[in-house]
Amino acid sequence: MSDLSKAIGQLIRKKRTQQKITQESLALQCGIDRSYVGRIERGEVNITVEKLYEISEILKVNPQELLPTLES
Repeated sequence: MSDLSKAIGQLIRKKRTQQKITQESLALQCGIDRSYVGRIERGEVNITVEKLYEISEILKVNPQELLPTLES
């Protein structure tokens, strides 16, 4: 997948682990499979903006915190 997908996945994993939330718990709260959360965190899939907002709500962070900064 793209570098962007990988960067988003890494940020999601970082926020999730900082809050000691398991992939299983995040998946249950999002209504998705745990393996899909793993694929998101590895950057293997492109998630929708809607799912990004849902994950940010569960992690109690601003959606922008799950987006990497653009480098020129």
